[in-house]
Amino acid sequence: MAQRVLVTGISGYLGQHVAAALLRHGVDVVGTVRSLGKADGTAAALRAAGCSQPATFVEADLLDDRGWDAAMDGCDVVIHVASPFVLAEPKDENDLIAPAVAGTQRVLSAAIRAGVRRVVLTSSVVAMTSGKPSGTYGPDAWSDVQAPIGAYAKSKTLAERAAWDLVAGADTELVVINPGFIIGPSLGAPGDGQSVAMIRQVIGGKMPMIPDIAMGMVDVRDVAELHVAACSAPGAAGKRFIASSAEPVSMTHLASVLRSAGYSKVPSRKAPNVAIKVMSLFDREAKGMVPQLGKRIAYDVSATYDVLHWQPTDLDRTLVEMAATLTT
Repeated sequence: MAQRVLVTGISGYLGQHVAAALLRHGVDVVGTVRSLGKADGTAAALRAAGCSQPATFVEADLLDDRGWDAAMDGCDVVIHVASPFVLAEPKDENDLIAPAVAGTQRVLSAAIRAGVRRVVLTSSVVAMTSGKPSGTYGPDAWSDVQAPIGAYAKSKTLAERAAWDLVAGADTELVVINPGFIIGPSLGAPGDGQSVAMIRQVIGGKMPMIPDIAMGMVDVRDVAELHVAACSAPGAAGKRFIASSAEPVSMTHLASVLRSAGYSKVPSRKAPNVAIKVMSLFDREAKGMVPQLGKRIAYDVSATYDVLHWQPTDLDRTLVEMAATLTT
């Protein structure tokens, strides 16, 4: 197990869970925040999660060289979580692509300069299957950035490609975790992250109909533990690991689980695909859904089971636990 780990984006939804998992394993954690003003909330969330050992916070921005070399000092592993994530299609795709790609290059370059033993990168399944037809895909799949896959998928694909290019020939090892759509309770007060926003809309009756979308999903706590395992797992270096349900979870199923749990405002009607496409002409969230309409992507997660010894959490339970934190 690593002795000292740098976690980029420690104040985010996944970053907080990764830090908590590391601290529970007795690891010395350093976390980057864009502003030290964000540190207090994360420190409180980690204490509330039962972490008696505090994390150390340093200021560093993905779009600024300052702070990264100092942040790496003494770290044998870097977990690069920080990256923008939005479902709505931005007006300018570079609003997502620039910080994702340049930030990854900045973090990886600093890690290599510092002689960091291993970098664990948070990528996404959208870097594997965007622009692909329905089917089953494994860790060797790559998204088609020439297809109209949307800015987020393009940003994750290009950022991961940049990471692999940088470590080629370097002594620093790279392990990539490719999660599906991450769900589950936040450690601190629920923020405005995309999965939180989506579940909040569904249970609050703000989503009048259910789109014909199915996604690989995963519990945020599972993703955090997989990052921890990837820090030292034998045989993990140089590989990608899918963190997702093997079969896609439909929005219809998600809605059914939440209705059965007593959330009466959850819609039951399915939105016609043509309605989503019409909405996409003037609604950026609808535009972000269009590439996924009617698609069914499954994943070969055998390597994640075998190398990282993953035992997935039941996602129906995860949904209900997440919803409960948004209504209390």
